[in-house]
Amino acid sequence: MKTILLIEDNDDIRENTAEILELANYKVLTAENGKTGVEMALEHLPDLIVCDIMMPVLDGYGVLHLLQKHVEVEDTPFIFLTAKSERGDFRKGMEMGADDYITKPFSGTDLLNAVESRLKKSELKKQVLPPDMEGIQQLLLTATGTNPLKKLMDEGNTDRYKKKQLIYQEGNRPTSLYFIQKGRVKTYKVNNDGKELAVNLYSAGEFLGYVALLEGSNYHENAEALEACELTAIPREDFETLINNNRDVAQQFIRLLAKNITEKEQQLLHLAYSSLRKKVAEALLFLKKKYHHVTDQPFSIDISRENLATIAGTATESMIRTLGDFRDEKLLEIKQGVITILNEQKLANLVN
Repeated sequence: MKTILLIEDNDDIRENTAEILELANYKVLTAENGKTGVEMALEHLPDLIVCDIMMPVLDGYGVLHLLQKHVEVEDTPFIFLTAKSERGDFRKGMEMGADDYITKPFSGTDLLNAVESRLKKSELKKQVLPPDMEGIQQLLLTATGTNPLKKLMDEGNTDRYKKKQLIYQEGNRPTSLYFIQKGRVKTYKVNNDGKELAVNLYSAGEFLGYVALLEGSNYHENAEALEACELTAIPREDFETLINNNRDVAQQFIRLLAKNITEKEQQLLHLAYSSLRKKVAEALLFLKKKYHHVTDQPFSIDISRENLATIAGTATESMIRTLGDFRDEKLLEIKQGVITILNEQKLANLVN
């Protein structure tokens, strides 16, 4: 049973509101002023706080300010009750960290909907969601019952790209977030000598181009279709509106960026210190992890030696020679350009 702390100085409103919440099977604690409410919050650590704004001794803004100074309750969902409807009052509360507002007079349905929604979001924050696009979409669906990103995808323009066609170029200003409907895409950088280095690989169901959008900067890399692709372009303005208006989504994207940084650091270590055989083995296992969806069959992929060399961070000639060695050692099979991994364990032993 969830515990709700109700802070309200009006006896009738406090009693009626508490009764509605108790009928909905919540345990309700009540306080008649802000000072008592803060004391009860620190003592009982409720799952949610409903608090009036205009109160004697300590008003609702003061309650929220004091609670945010205590780690044990700083993330407790907080809903304001107020008879004031001026926009400035709403903005002040939300800027201070309030999660929602209920304007008096309110119905029991309004109250319970707000409480249930905030408790659901609170539970979601406690879950360890994967720091990827699947986690972001799961967060949106659980928190709101809808998926705003999907809505943006449905409304966006879908374009087709041919194999090796450039999607966006390093140095250009981003105008869209891209969602891959079909196909595979690589992002890469080019040094002064014209040598490519793969930054990342993307497949159907993933987004790309969000780093530059979140940073407000130009693209740091190029994006190219590895095969025929269909991509939906979500306008930058729509994506920024979603991020700015949904703190949970913004936090999840921050986790995604942190994960990307960790992966890039690991990639740099491999490029700097791994042997040629280890680099090639790592590249093959990376592709398997990225694209192997039918787990009961050997992994096969049709990829050019140039692109594979870019992923491994080695010369194309060295890649071809090493693949030949792996084929002779029965680690993989190559037929008509398609690479099939025959012995994943031995490849993994090369990496470890």
